[in-house]
Amino acid sequence: MIRLLFIALLPLVLNASKILSYNIYDRTDRADVMITFDTPYEGAIKQSVSNSIITIKLTDANIESFKTKKLSSKFLHSISITPMSGYTQIVASVAPSVELQASKTSDAYGLRLRFHLNTPAPSTQTKASTPSKNPLALLPTKQDSGISQSYYIVIAILIIGILILIYLKKKMTPKDTKTNKWTYNSSAQKSPQMQQTQNFDANVSIRFQKNIDNTSSVVMLDFGEQSYLVLMGSNNILLDKFTDNKPTTQDEFESILQNRQEDLDKLLNPRKESKEPLQAYKERAASISYEA
Repeated sequence: MIRLLFIALLPLVLNASKILSYNIYDRTDRADVMITFDTPYEGAIKQSVSNSIITIKLTDANIESFKTKKLSSKFLHSISITPMSGYTQIVASVAPSVELQASKTSDAYGLRLRFHLNTPAPSTQTKASTPSKNPLALLPTKQDSGISQSYYIVIAILIIGILILIYLKKKMTPKDTKTNKWTYNSSAQKSPQMQQTQNFDANVSIRFQKNIDNTSSVVMLDFGEQSYLVLMGSNNILLDKFTDNKPTTQDEFESILQNRQEDLDKLLNPRKESKEPLQAYKERAASISYEA
């Protein structure tokens, strides 16, 4: 009877793969048990879980003797390998939420039992089915880099425009000529009345002023302890200066101008003197012809 049973089980033993060795690799995120067979393993792998105990059944696999090992891994506490009739049973004591993933090598000479934490992936179906409360959340948004780039471009254009305006302003501003050494307020130029103690520059003030024509005027300027009589127009000409006998009233200023009327006429009309002899000659010639 025993012989018949041995003969019946002999084909199963001959076709079974023998476990040659097993190695345990403890990692920070998993614990791997690598099992090596003498022939390519073609059997089925079955597992069951109960109270942090994972039981693996390897059909058509055998081992010479019982093996057990305790570990200090946070995933795998202990493992035992027991030969059974027609299969090999592996019992693993694991930490809570640890699951098993079994996979063969490409040549089927090896089997890897990986123990790792169960981290379920988020359900995309649930997220897709949940409607968004904010309708603006579905609108496409522009990248921040594009906004920053456009902002810098606008700032650069503004700076370039300001520099161009400053350059044009300097280019179009007329430079002061060397002959025009004095400038005065437009209100003082238009008014023929006395302008006393007006600030002309830091130390210059206008004492009196009178317009001669549309383009020229005579001005009495006070600078320090002296007063200067100046003809101002296309060219500024110094007529006289006063230290002690300065005019104090408008009448005195008018009297000074009357005394210098001939000089003013020569300065304002330099060509008049050259034309008068010729005109006199023409008049005398005309009278001589008429008398004859």
